[in-house]
Amino acid sequence: MKKTAFFIAILILTASCVSTRSTLKNVDDNAPDLILKKDNTFAITLFSKDKKYGYDPDYPVNIFYQNTRDEALNENRFLNALAGPNGEKITYTRLETCCPFPSKRSDMGAGFLNVYELKWEGQKKPVTLYLNVYEKGILMVPMGLRLKQ
Repeated sequence: MKKTAFFIAILILTASCVSTRSTLKNVDDNAPDLILKKDNTFAITLFSKDKKYGYDPDYPVNIFYQNTRDEALNENRFLNALAGPNGEKITYTRLETCCPFPSKRSDMGAGFLNVYELKWEGQKKPVTLYLNVYEKGILMVPMGLRLKQ
């Protein structure tokens, strides 16, 4: 009996951590499917004019690509297409997973953002980007970054 009560309490606590309304502002289910280039990076043709795009958890880079079974692959496809502001080679590290939100594209009914730190030579302060593999959106290069040549 005590185990059942404990399990129910944990279940309620876990369910209460995810809001029933998403705070994501840039989800677009009508966004075109992402295209892969020969070098296994995403083909990106647009540059964001919004300072929040990718840098704010409410405006993550939405990189949904058919499924979320291998999220690191999709994140790498996006990040490997980028360069620093003057074309510098970037390195990146996944810092954490955060910011749960409701999602119909997840078996759990919730999605999470992955937070990455980007660095390049000559940079004064690392850049933090929020990536979302659960939802669709128009894929763009965040302000201050370029496409890798």
